[in-house]
Amino acid sequence: MTTAHATPPGVESSRHYAWVIVAVTFLVLLVSAGVRAVPAVLMLPLEHEFGWVRTTTSFALSVNILLYGLTGPFAGSLMTRFGVRRVVLSALTLLACGVALAPLITHTWQLIALWGLVIGVGTGLVAVVLAATVVNRWFVARRGVVLGVLTAGASTGQLIFLPLLAQANARFGWRAAVLVAAGAVALLIPIVAWLLRDDPSDKGLRPYGADAAYDRAQASSAGREAPIGAIAALRASAGSRNFWILFVTFFICGASTNGLIGAHLIPAAHDHGIPEVRAASLLALMGICDLVGTTAAGWMSDRWDSRYLLAGYYGLRGLSLLFLPTALAGAEPALITFAIWYGLDWIATVPPTLRLANDAFGKRRAPIVFGWISGGHQLGAATIALSAGAIRVYGGRYDTAFLAAGALCIVAAALSLAFRSPRGAGEPAVVSPPLQTLEGVAG
Repeated sequence: MTTAHATPPGVESSRHYAWVIVAVTFLVLLVSAGVRAVPAVLMLPLEHEFGWVRTTTSFALSVNILLYGLTGPFAGSLMTRFGVRRVVLSALTLLACGVALAPLITHTWQLIALWGLVIGVGTGLVAVVLAATVVNRWFVARRGVVLGVLTAGASTGQLIFLPLLAQANARFGWRAAVLVAAGAVALLIPIVAWLLRDDPSDKGLRPYGADAAYDRAQASSAGREAPIGAIAALRASAGSRNFWILFVTFFICGASTNGLIGAHLIPAAHDHGIPEVRAASLLALMGICDLVGTTAAGWMSDRWDSRYLLAGYYGLRGLSLLFLPTALAGAEPALITFAIWYGLDWIATVPPTLRLANDAFGKRRAPIVFGWISGGHQLGAATIALSAGAIRVYGGRYDTAFLAAGALCIVAAALSLAFRSPRGAGEPAVVSPPLQTLEGVAG
Protein backbone atom coordinates (compact mmCIF):
# COMPACT_ATOMS: atom_id res chain seq x y z
CA MET A 1 0.00 0.00 0.00
CA THR A 2 1.20 3.49 -0.80
CA THR A 3 0.90 5.70 2.22
CA ALA A 4 0.49 9.43 2.54
CA HIS A 5 4.12 9.62 3.70
CA ALA A 6 5.27 8.72 0.21
CA THR A 7 2.62 10.56 -1.74
CA PRO A 8 3.01 14.10 -3.13
CA PRO A 9 0.80 16.55 -1.22
CA GLY A 10 -1.46 17.39 -4.14
CA VAL A 11 -2.16 13.74 -4.94
CA GLU A 12 -2.88 12.96 -1.29
CA SER A 13 -5.44 15.73 -1.08
CA SER A 14 -7.42 14.52 -4.08
CA ARG A 15 -7.65 10.86 -3.03
CA HIS A 16 -7.51 10.91 0.76
CA TYR A 17 -9.60 8.25 2.52
CA ALA A 18 -10.79 10.97 4.90
CA TRP A 19 -13.44 11.86 2.30
CA VAL A 20 -14.82 8.30 2.46
CA ILE A 21 -15.01 8.67 6.24
CA VAL A 22 -16.88 11.97 5.79
CA ALA A 23 -19.39 10.32 3.46
CA VAL A 24 -20.05 7.40 5.85
CA THR A 25 -20.30 9.70 8.88
CA PHE A 26 -22.70 11.95 6.97
CA LEU A 27 -24.95 8.94 6.30
CA VAL A 28 -24.86 7.92 9.98
CA LEU A 29 -25.80 11.43 11.11
CA LEU A 30 -28.46 11.68 8.41
CA VAL A 31 -30.17 8.42 9.39
CA SER A 32 -29.97 9.12 13.13
CA ALA A 33 -31.56 12.51 12.41
CA GLY A 34 -34.32 10.64 10.60
CA VAL A 35 -34.93 8.56 13.73
CA ARG A 36 -35.02 11.73 15.83
CA ALA A 37 -37.57 13.20 13.41
CA VAL A 38 -40.06 10.39 14.05
CA PRO A 39 -41.65 11.86 17.25
CA ALA A 40 -42.65 15.03 15.39
CA VAL A 41 -44.78 12.85 13.12
CA LEU A 42 -45.99 10.47 15.86
CA MET A 43 -47.19 12.99 18.44
CA LEU A 44 -50.66 13.59 17.00
CA PRO A 45 -51.39 9.96 15.89
CA LEU A 46 -50.42 8.58 19.31
CA GLU A 47 -52.63 11.11 21.06
CA HIS A 48 -55.55 10.25 18.78
CA GLU A 49 -55.18 6.46 19.05
CA PHE A 50 -54.55 6.14 22.78
CA GLY A 51 -56.18 9.30 24.11
CA TRP A 52 -52.91 10.59 25.54
CA VAL A 53 -52.54 14.31 26.27
CA ARG A 54 -49.77 16.54 24.94
CA THR A 55 -47.92 16.56 28.27
CA THR A 56 -47.57 12.74 28.14
CA THR A 57 -46.05 12.61 24.67
CA SER A 58 -43.95 15.70 25.41
CA PHE A 59 -42.55 14.03 28.55
CA ALA A 60 -41.44 10.94 26.59
CA LEU A 61 -39.84 13.21 24.02
CA SER A 62 -38.08 15.25 26.70
CA VAL A 63 -36.60 12.05 28.20
CA ASN A 64 -35.37 11.08 24.73
CA ILE A 65 -33.78 14.48 24.15
CA LEU A 66 -32.19 14.62 27.61
CA LEU A 67 -30.59 11.17 27.31
CA TYR A 68 -29.52 11.98 23.76
CA GLY A 69 -27.54 14.89 25.18
CA LEU A 70 -26.21 13.22 28.32
CA THR A 71 -24.89 10.28 26.30
CA GLY A 72 -22.70 12.59 24.21
CA PRO A 73 -19.69 13.04 26.52
CA PHE A 74 -19.64 9.33 27.35
CA ALA A 75 -19.81 8.58 23.62
CA GLY A 76 -16.67 10.68 23.12
CA SER A 77 -14.90 8.79 25.89
CA LEU A 78 -16.06 5.40 24.53
CA MET A 79 -14.80 6.32 21.05
CA THR A 80 -11.40 7.15 22.54
CA ARG A 81 -11.26 3.85 24.42
CA PHE A 82 -12.92 1.35 22.05
CA GLY A 83 -12.78 3.07 18.67
CA VAL A 84 -15.28 5.00 16.57
CA ARG A 85 -16.29 2.00 14.44
CA ARG A 86 -17.29 -0.23 17.37
CA VAL A 87 -19.28 2.51 19.09
CA VAL A 88 -21.14 3.45 15.90
CA LEU A 89 -21.99 -0.17 15.07
CA SER A 90 -23.24 -0.76 18.63
CA ALA A 91 -25.38 2.38 18.47
CA LEU A 92 -26.92 1.48 15.11
CA THR A 93 -27.74 -2.04 16.31
CA LEU A 94 -29.43 -0.60 19.42
CA LEU A 95 -31.39 1.87 17.28
CA ALA A 96 -32.50 -0.73 14.74
CA CYS A 97 -33.85 -2.98 17.51
CA GLY A 98 -35.42 -0.14 19.47
CA VAL A 99 -37.19 1.47 16.52
CA ALA A 100 -38.39 -1.90 15.20
CA LEU A 101 -40.06 -2.59 18.57
CA ALA A 102 -41.80 0.81 18.70
CA PRO A 103 -44.95 -0.33 16.80
CA LEU A 104 -45.71 -2.64 19.76
CA ILE A 105 -46.19 0.32 22.13
CA THR A 106 -49.60 0.39 23.83
CA HIS A 107 -48.89 2.05 27.22
CA THR A 108 -47.25 5.30 28.21
CA TRP A 109 -44.51 3.60 30.24
CA GLN A 110 -43.53 1.65 27.13
CA LEU A 111 -43.31 4.87 25.13
CA ILE A 112 -41.08 6.45 27.79
CA ALA A 113 -38.89 3.35 28.24
CA LEU A 114 -38.43 2.59 24.55
CA TRP A 115 -38.51 5.96 22.80
CA GLY A 116 -37.22 7.89 25.77
CA LEU A 117 -34.52 5.59 27.14
CA VAL A 118 -33.39 3.13 24.46
CA ILE A 119 -33.63 5.37 21.42
CA GLY A 120 -32.42 8.40 23.39
CA VAL A 121 -29.18 6.60 24.27
CA GLY A 122 -28.80 5.10 20.79
CA THR A 123 -29.09 8.43 18.98
CA GLY A 124 -26.84 10.07 21.60
CA LEU A 125 -24.00 7.71 20.68
CA VAL A 126 -24.09 8.93 17.08
CA ALA A 127 -24.67 12.64 17.67
CA VAL A 128 -22.57 15.73 16.95
CA VAL A 129 -19.78 14.34 19.17
CA LEU A 130 -19.23 11.74 16.43
CA ALA A 131 -18.76 14.53 13.89
CA ALA A 132 -16.36 16.36 16.21
CA THR A 133 -14.31 13.19 16.80
CA VAL A 134 -14.09 12.35 13.09
CA VAL A 135 -13.11 15.88 12.12
CA ASN A 136 -10.40 16.16 14.77
CA ARG A 137 -8.92 12.75 13.94
CA TRP A 138 -9.05 12.85 10.15
CA PHE A 139 -8.52 16.52 9.29
CA VAL A 140 -5.93 19.19 9.97
CA ALA A 141 -7.00 21.47 7.11
CA ARG A 142 -10.64 22.38 6.33
CA ARG A 143 -11.97 21.27 9.69
CA GLY A 144 -14.63 23.97 9.81
CA VAL A 145 -16.03 23.19 6.38
CA VAL A 146 -16.13 19.44 7.03
CA LEU A 147 -17.79 19.92 10.41
CA GLY A 148 -20.34 22.20 8.77
CA VAL A 149 -21.16 19.51 6.20
CA LEU A 150 -21.44 16.78 8.84
CA THR A 151 -23.61 18.73 11.26
CA ALA A 152 -25.80 19.72 8.32
CA GLY A 153 -26.46 15.99 7.97
CA ALA A 154 -28.95 16.36 10.82
CA SER A 155 -31.03 18.85 8.86
CA THR A 156 -30.64 16.81 5.69
CA GLY A 157 -31.99 13.81 7.59
CA GLN A 158 -35.11 15.77 8.37
CA LEU A 159 -35.26 16.92 4.74
CA ILE A 160 -35.38 13.31 3.58
CA PHE A 161 -37.29 11.61 6.39
CA LEU A 162 -39.95 14.07 7.56
CA PRO A 163 -41.98 14.22 4.31
CA LEU A 164 -41.48 10.47 3.82
CA LEU A 165 -42.61 9.66 7.36
CA ALA A 166 -45.55 12.06 7.13
CA GLN A 167 -46.71 10.44 3.88
CA ALA A 168 -46.30 6.93 5.33
CA ASN A 169 -48.27 7.96 8.39
CA ALA A 170 -51.05 9.53 6.30
CA ARG A 171 -51.39 6.47 4.01
CA PHE A 172 -50.52 3.47 6.17
CA GLY A 173 -50.50 4.66 9.79
CA TRP A 174 -47.82 5.56 12.29
CA ARG A 175 -46.52 2.00 12.67
CA ALA A 176 -45.52 1.89 9.01
CA ALA A 177 -43.73 5.22 9.41
CA VAL A 178 -41.72 3.81 12.32
CA LEU A 179 -40.73 0.71 10.33
CA VAL A 180 -39.43 2.92 7.51
CA ALA A 181 -37.00 4.48 9.99
CA ALA A 182 -36.01 1.07 11.38
CA GLY A 183 -35.26 -0.23 7.88
CA ALA A 184 -33.04 2.76 7.10
CA VAL A 185 -30.97 2.12 10.23
CA ALA A 186 -30.62 -1.60 9.46
CA LEU A 187 -29.40 -0.89 5.91
CA LEU A 188 -26.67 1.38 7.24
CA ILE A 189 -25.05 -1.23 9.52
CA PRO A 190 -23.16 -3.20 6.81
CA ILE A 191 -21.98 0.04 5.16
CA VAL A 192 -20.43 1.22 8.42
CA ALA A 193 -18.87 -2.19 9.09
CA TRP A 194 -17.27 -2.16 5.62
CA LEU A 195 -16.00 1.41 5.28
CA LEU A 196 -15.66 3.20 8.62
CA ARG A 197 -12.20 3.32 10.23
CA ASP A 198 -11.09 4.71 13.57
CA ASP A 199 -8.01 6.69 12.62
CA PRO A 200 -5.92 7.65 9.54
CA SER A 201 -3.16 5.35 10.78
CA ASP A 202 -5.50 2.40 10.16
CA LYS A 203 -5.07 3.14 6.45
CA GLY A 204 -1.39 4.11 6.69
CA LEU A 205 -2.22 7.80 6.28
CA ARG A 206 -1.73 11.15 7.94
CA PRO A 207 -4.83 13.28 8.55
CA TYR A 208 -5.96 15.33 5.58
CA GLY A 209 -3.79 18.44 5.22
CA ALA A 210 -1.02 17.20 7.55
CA ASP A 211 2.67 17.22 6.63
CA ALA A 212 6.01 16.29 8.18
CA ALA A 213 5.66 19.15 10.70
CA TYR A 214 2.48 17.48 11.93
CA ASP A 215 4.39 14.22 12.50
CA ARG A 216 7.01 16.04 14.56
CA ALA A 217 4.34 17.80 16.63
CA GLN A 218 2.58 14.48 17.26
CA ALA A 219 5.84 12.77 18.21
CA SER A 220 6.80 15.56 20.61
CA SER A 221 3.40 15.43 22.31
CA ALA A 222 3.17 11.62 22.45
CA GLY A 223 2.62 10.40 25.99
CA ARG A 224 2.02 13.89 27.39
CA GLU A 225 -1.73 13.62 27.41
CA ALA A 226 -3.19 10.56 29.09
CA PRO A 227 -6.67 9.41 28.06
CA ILE A 228 -9.37 11.26 29.96
CA GLY A 229 -12.80 9.98 30.89
CA ALA A 230 -16.06 11.88 30.59
CA ILE A 231 -16.34 12.72 34.31
CA ALA A 232 -12.68 13.76 34.56
CA ALA A 233 -13.12 16.02 31.53
CA LEU A 234 -16.12 17.67 33.17
CA ARG A 235 -14.25 18.24 36.44
CA ALA A 236 -11.28 19.74 34.62
CA SER A 237 -13.34 22.05 32.42
CA ALA A 238 -16.08 23.09 34.88
CA GLY A 239 -13.86 25.76 36.42
CA SER A 240 -13.50 27.52 33.10
CA ARG A 241 -15.56 30.63 32.33
CA ASN A 242 -15.49 29.65 28.66
CA PHE A 243 -17.01 26.23 29.37
CA TRP A 244 -20.05 27.76 31.04
CA ILE A 245 -20.51 30.37 28.32
CA LEU A 246 -20.58 27.62 25.69
CA PHE A 247 -22.78 25.40 27.90
CA VAL A 248 -25.39 28.09 28.55
CA THR A 249 -25.50 29.34 24.96
CA PHE A 250 -25.85 25.76 23.73
CA PHE A 251 -28.63 25.20 26.29
CA ILE A 252 -30.44 28.09 24.61
CA CYS A 253 -29.59 26.66 21.19
CA GLY A 254 -31.33 23.39 22.12
CA ALA A 255 -34.29 25.23 23.60
CA SER A 256 -34.77 27.12 20.34
CA THR A 257 -34.29 24.20 17.90
CA ASN A 258 -34.79 20.47 18.60
CA GLY A 259 -37.05 20.77 21.62
CA LEU A 260 -39.24 23.53 20.22
CA ILE A 261 -39.35 23.69 16.43
CA GLY A 262 -38.32 20.08 15.82
CA ALA A 263 -40.91 18.72 18.27
CA HIS A 264 -43.74 21.26 18.26
CA LEU A 265 -43.89 23.03 14.90
CA ILE A 266 -46.14 20.37 13.33
CA PRO A 267 -48.63 20.39 16.27
CA ALA A 268 -48.52 24.22 16.34
CA ALA A 269 -49.23 24.36 12.62
CA HIS A 270 -52.10 21.89 13.13
CA ASP A 271 -53.59 24.32 15.67
CA HIS A 272 -53.74 26.89 12.85
CA GLY A 273 -55.43 24.50 10.41
CA ILE A 274 -52.26 23.56 8.53
CA PRO A 275 -52.18 19.84 7.53
CA GLU A 276 -49.39 17.65 8.93
CA VAL A 277 -47.87 16.85 5.53
CA ARG A 278 -47.66 20.54 4.67
CA ALA A 279 -46.11 21.34 8.05
CA ALA A 280 -43.57 18.55 7.53
CA SER A 281 -42.69 20.10 4.17
CA LEU A 282 -41.88 23.35 6.00
CA LEU A 283 -39.43 21.45 8.21
CA ALA A 284 -37.97 19.88 5.08
CA LEU A 285 -37.49 23.36 3.56
CA MET A 286 -35.69 24.37 6.76
CA GLY A 287 -33.48 21.30 6.28
CA ILE A 288 -32.50 22.39 2.77
CA CYS A 289 -31.69 25.90 3.99
CA ASP A 290 -29.75 24.60 6.98
CA LEU A 291 -27.59 22.41 4.74
CA VAL A 292 -26.48 25.65 3.07
CA GLY A 293 -26.32 27.73 6.25
CA THR A 294 -24.38 25.23 8.39
CA THR A 295 -21.87 24.44 5.64
CA ALA A 296 -21.31 28.18 5.23
CA ALA A 297 -20.92 28.52 9.01
CA GLY A 298 -18.17 25.89 8.94
CA TRP A 299 -16.40 27.70 6.10
CA MET A 300 -16.59 31.01 7.97
CA SER A 301 -15.39 29.48 11.26
CA ASP A 302 -12.13 28.58 9.50
CA ARG A 303 -11.65 32.25 8.62
CA TRP A 304 -13.38 34.58 11.08
CA ASP A 305 -13.74 34.99 14.83
CA SER A 306 -16.31 32.43 15.97
CA ARG A 307 -17.49 34.64 18.85
CA TYR A 308 -18.96 37.12 16.41
CA LEU A 309 -20.39 34.37 14.22
CA LEU A 310 -22.21 32.90 17.24
CA ALA A 311 -23.55 36.29 18.29
CA GLY A 312 -24.89 36.91 14.78
CA TYR A 313 -26.50 33.48 14.46
CA TYR A 314 -28.23 33.62 17.84
CA GLY A 315 -29.46 37.15 17.21
CA LEU A 316 -30.96 36.28 13.83
CA ARG A 317 -32.55 33.11 15.19
CA GLY A 318 -34.11 35.05 18.04
CA LEU A 319 -35.68 37.52 15.63
CA SER A 320 -37.07 34.68 13.50
CA LEU A 321 -38.75 33.07 16.53
CA LEU A 322 -40.26 36.38 17.57
CA PHE A 323 -41.74 36.50 14.06
CA LEU A 324 -43.10 32.92 14.11
CA PRO A 325 -46.49 33.56 15.84
CA THR A 326 -47.23 36.17 13.18
CA ALA A 327 -46.17 33.77 10.41
CA LEU A 328 -48.40 30.96 11.72
CA ALA A 329 -51.41 33.26 11.88
CA GLY A 330 -50.68 34.81 8.48
CA ALA A 331 -50.64 33.76 4.85
CA GLU A 332 -48.41 31.13 3.24
CA PRO A 333 -45.62 33.55 2.16
CA ALA A 334 -45.02 34.47 5.80
CA LEU A 335 -44.48 30.81 6.76
CA ILE A 336 -42.13 30.26 3.83
CA THR A 337 -40.20 33.38 4.84
CA PHE A 338 -39.86 32.00 8.38
CA ALA A 339 -38.78 28.56 7.12
CA ILE A 340 -35.99 30.04 4.99
CA TRP A 341 -34.89 32.60 7.59
CA TYR A 342 -34.88 30.13 10.48
CA GLY A 343 -33.57 27.25 8.36
CA LEU A 344 -30.40 29.07 7.30
CA ASP A 345 -29.60 29.43 11.02
CA TRP A 346 -30.96 26.14 12.43
CA ILE A 347 -27.76 24.42 13.60
CA ALA A 348 -25.28 26.87 12.12
CA THR A 349 -24.11 27.49 15.71
CA VAL A 350 -22.39 24.07 15.88
CA PRO A 351 -19.20 24.73 13.82
CA PRO A 352 -18.26 27.98 15.61
CA THR A 353 -19.07 26.43 19.00
CA LEU A 354 -16.78 23.45 18.33
CA ARG A 355 -14.14 25.82 16.97
CA LEU A 356 -14.18 27.74 20.27
CA ALA A 357 -14.09 24.46 22.25
CA ASN A 358 -11.06 23.34 20.24
CA ASP A 359 -9.34 26.66 20.92
CA ALA A 360 -10.03 26.44 24.63
CA PHE A 361 -9.51 22.74 25.41
CA GLY A 362 -7.30 21.22 22.71
CA LYS A 363 -8.40 19.17 19.74
CA ARG A 364 -8.06 15.69 21.31
CA ARG A 365 -10.02 16.47 24.46
CA ALA A 366 -12.41 18.94 22.89
CA PRO A 367 -14.83 16.23 21.59
CA ILE A 368 -15.39 14.96 25.16
CA VAL A 369 -15.75 18.48 26.57
CA PHE A 370 -17.96 19.34 23.61
CA GLY A 371 -20.05 16.31 24.56
CA TRP A 372 -20.82 17.98 27.89
CA ILE A 373 -21.54 21.26 26.13
CA SER A 374 -23.89 19.33 23.84
CA GLY A 375 -25.48 17.93 26.98
CA GLY A 376 -26.45 21.52 27.75
CA HIS A 377 -27.99 21.70 24.28
CA GLN A 378 -30.16 18.68 24.90
CA LEU A 379 -31.02 19.77 28.46
CA GLY A 380 -32.39 22.96 26.93
CA ALA A 381 -34.22 20.96 24.27
CA ALA A 382 -35.74 18.59 26.84
CA THR A 383 -36.83 21.49 29.04
CA ILE A 384 -38.62 23.30 26.23
CA ALA A 385 -40.09 20.09 24.77
CA LEU A 386 -41.89 19.49 28.07
CA SER A 387 -42.68 23.11 28.96
CA ALA A 388 -43.96 23.98 25.46
CA GLY A 389 -46.34 21.03 25.68
CA ALA A 390 -47.56 22.27 29.07
CA ILE A 391 -47.97 25.82 27.72
CA ARG A 392 -50.11 24.43 24.89
CA VAL A 393 -52.24 22.28 27.23
CA TYR A 394 -52.91 24.97 29.81
CA GLY A 395 -52.82 28.08 27.61
CA GLY A 396 -54.25 26.72 24.39
CA ARG A 397 -51.48 28.24 22.23
CA TYR A 398 -47.74 27.92 21.62
CA ASP A 399 -47.08 31.65 21.19
CA THR A 400 -45.57 32.17 24.66
CA ALA A 401 -43.07 29.36 24.09
CA PHE A 402 -41.96 30.80 20.73
CA LEU A 403 -41.58 34.33 22.10
CA ALA A 404 -39.66 33.15 25.19
CA ALA A 405 -37.26 31.14 23.03
CA GLY A 406 -36.70 34.16 20.80
CA ALA A 407 -35.84 36.32 23.80
CA LEU A 408 -33.41 33.67 25.11
CA CYS A 409 -31.60 33.68 21.76
CA ILE A 410 -30.97 37.41 22.13
CA VAL A 411 -29.42 36.66 25.55
CA ALA A 412 -27.22 33.96 23.94
CA ALA A 413 -26.01 36.47 21.35
CA ALA A 414 -24.77 38.74 24.14
CA LEU A 415 -23.16 35.87 26.06
CA SER A 416 -21.23 34.72 22.97
CA LEU A 417 -19.30 37.96 22.94
CA ALA A 418 -18.11 37.30 26.52
CA PHE A 419 -16.06 34.23 25.46
CA ARG A 420 -12.34 34.79 26.06
CA SER A 421 -10.19 33.43 23.26
CA PRO A 422 -6.95 31.84 24.53
CA ARG A 423 -3.82 33.62 23.36
CA GLY A 424 -2.86 32.49 19.87
CA ALA A 425 -6.24 30.94 19.16
CA GLY A 426 -7.66 33.78 17.13
CA GLU A 427 -6.59 32.53 13.73
CA PRO A 428 -7.20 29.06 12.29
CA ALA A 429 -4.05 26.97 12.18
CA VAL A 430 -3.33 24.31 9.58
CA VAL A 431 -1.13 22.30 11.93
CA SER A 432 -2.22 22.00 15.55
CA PRO A 433 0.32 22.83 18.27
CA PRO A 434 1.15 20.32 20.98
CA LEU A 435 -1.93 19.57 23.01
CA GLN A 436 -2.78 21.54 26.11
CA THR A 437 -4.14 20.26 29.37
CA LEU A 438 -7.61 21.29 30.33
CA GLU A 439 -6.51 22.88 33.56
CA GLY A 440 -4.16 25.33 31.87
CA VAL A 441 -6.42 26.97 29.32
CA ALA A 442 -9.37 29.27 29.01
CA GLY A 443 -9.13 30.92 32.38
